[in-house]
Amino acid sequence: MNDRELMFLPAHKQRQMIVDGEISSVEMIEASLRRIAEFEPQLNAFITLDEEGALKSAEAADTKLASGDAAGPLHGVPVAVKDLEVTKGLRTTLGSAFFNDWIPDYDSVVIERLRATGAVILGKTNTPEFGNREETFTSIAATCNNPWDIERMPGGSSGGTAAAIASGMCSIGTGSDGGGSIRLPASFCGIFGHKPTHGRIPRFGGQAKPAYNSAGTSGPMSQDVRDSAILNRALAGFDPRDPGSVKSDVPDYLSELEDGVAGMKIGTTMTLGISDVNDDVAGPVESSWSAFSEQGADLDPLDISFDPIPRDAWWTLWTAGQVAMYGHLAEESPETLMPYTLEMINHGISLSGADVSAALRDVQNLQLKLHQLFEEFDLVLAPTNAAVAWPHLDPPTEIGSRRNDDEMAGINYGAIPFTMIFNSSFNPASSVPVGFGEGGMPVGMQIIGGYDEDATVYRASRAFEKARPWTGVRPAVS
Repeated sequence: MNDRELMFLPAHKQRQMIVDGEISSVEMIEASLRRIAEFEPQLNAFITLDEEGALKSAEAADTKLASGDAAGPLHGVPVAVKDLEVTKGLRTTLGSAFFNDWIPDYDSVVIERLRATGAVILGKTNTPEFGNREETFTSIAATCNNPWDIERMPGGSSGGTAAAIASGMCSIGTGSDGGGSIRLPASFCGIFGHKPTHGRIPRFGGQAKPAYNSAGTSGPMSQDVRDSAILNRALAGFDPRDPGSVKSDVPDYLSELEDGVAGMKIGTTMTLGISDVNDDVAGPVESSWSAFSEQGADLDPLDISFDPIPRDAWWTLWTAGQVAMYGHLAEESPETLMPYTLEMINHGISLSGADVSAALRDVQNLQLKLHQLFEEFDLVLAPTNAAVAWPHLDPPTEIGSRRNDDEMAGINYGAIPFTMIFNSSFNPASSVPVGFGEGGMPVGMQIIGGYDEDATVYRASRAFEKARPWTGVRPAVS
């Protein structure tokens, strides 16, 4: 088996090969590093690559296996980690020049748990500063490119992890999602991404310790649905250092993974009552819906609208959060911050307490509305984004029949209107690849579930994966 075939294997199969002695972890990591050496110059997926540390970890994984120690769920497998996760002894920049030389003396809880799976961390992947853009560029690393077309962006803010997985540098990694930052790059790069139920994966360990967190969560990114469920389960669970983490037992996301969607009631919507989509996105998304009805699900068009549009409350709370976490940096050394971060902080400073309270009220009303919606439906299907990945800093001028001029802090929300709603509502949501649009670029669809119904989302994602496999075509840079 060559390096390409190895790295496009699902992580659970890579792990089984290591456990069965077909290949060592060191050999697996060496294959991954060769792939990175070949494609990294075109993609800029990593901010910091830790070749020496990865090989040492792989040697340790092989030694443990030889000693008869139990193998973890990702034992010896190469994993990419977004550079918003704090890693002990390994440079952590948060995508910011201010933290360019920071080597932490502690791990985030996500990294603690990732290490416990036996996974081997390859390095830290490219991210915009503090995860603050829908594209992946910052002042401390080269701009990240999309493996399907390096002239286009991979999405953000987990663009580096998405590019690494899509190109076959590795098969699994971590992202984080505060407004779509796992699902958008997964959609733009043609891989699977899952935003877990808010609070299931603790967020302790950010630079703010704990970070102000109205919407964000870490989560898995992968080629394969089963891999995502394995990693999600490993990362989830209460941690007393994060007062927002869910204290109940972690559901078993794997036990019903193959049970399909027969009998489920699924709502379908192309707009979520929020926005038009471009035809090259709408076509593949709508065509995908029949895969669910063919497997016995009951599909109904979803009639839904929002007043006010949920994005407004999300924006208020997001920018207020930027002040809480990084406002001091704008005072101490504004020259080190990206313009988009400064604009967010300045907007947050302009808000009143009443503004924030009104946004919190609107978010709670949104949560109530979606709780009621998911009493009627098991799942909702909707586009992940309104347009395919665009050339760097050149978003589409029209979405559907409307002019696309909806920007805040440079972020083109007109092209990504469908994700942040589920960050505010706390619902789990996956993005699955459903086809290709303009320029042969991938199209993604969200599968959204009720609160804490990640297992249902995974079941449906797996059913779709079996019915419409998405790995038959690989990107140009792979």
